[in-house]
Amino acid sequence: MEQEIHIAGIVVYAQPEQIESIRSCIEDAPGAEVCATDSSGKLVVTLETDSTKRTLDIMDAIRALPGVLDVVLVYQHAEPIAALDQEVSQ
Repeated sequence: MEQEIHIAGIVVYAQPEQIESIRSCIEDAPGAEVCATDSSGKLVVTLETDSTKRTLDIMDAIRALPGVLDVVLVYQHAEPIAALDQEVSQ
């Protein structure tokens, strides 16, 4: 089976007073990056994983963090990892 890369965009809704500890926990996950936060408690996160299952596992782990209210998937894309080496014509 060919290796794949899975890229997901998620929004994490959190209690504002816990946003920094939540951010730190998210960034400890391999392939997770917090791209933006706001004072109301929203975090925009990207995930790069090797499978849909791994993406969902990370989302579930984030959902279980103290102070997290909800985690919403807003974008998901998967393709063979070899496709990253292909040149794109314009």
